[in-house]
Amino acid sequence: MAREQFEKREFEQNVVEVTRVTRVVAGGKRMRFRALVVLGDKKGKVGMAVKKGADVSEAVNKAVTAAKKGMIKFPLVNGTIPHQVRSKYKACAVLLKPARPGTGVIAGGSIRAVVEVAGISDIVAKMLGSSNKINNVKAVFAALQSLKVRE
Repeated sequence: MAREQFEKREFEQNVVEVTRVTRVVAGGKRMRFRALVVLGDKKGKVGMAVKKGADVSEAVNKAVTAAKKGMIKFPLVNGTIPHQVRSKYKACAVLLKPARPGTGVIAGGSIRAVVEVAGISDIVAKMLGSSNKINNVKAVFAALQSLKVRE
């Protein structure tokens, strides 16, 4: 019990998608799992990764370690983003708008996963174009990286 008190996670993780993938080899088909994981510190720092493994837990653990290495930082202003931003990644486009305090997170599945672990408490977001989860998460990351603080 004493160990649980000291073992506090520095990042909150969210498994967005786990997919079973197969490849054809000489003896038949080889099955693996692909995991899309988003993690953040709820203070404006967030990372994502897609990794494969022999089982689900291995894929998730690989993705978590990779996501920690490629984290980005973005500005937070009173629990929301500083300004409206629209970003595109391949066929996916996302629109992120700041919202007043108390609005909450109004966003679709993959955007919601990123926004919640990033620490944004009030935002209005819309996915435009493709519904591919990996590309939508990457579009959100592109949008967050393009945010600037107005001083």
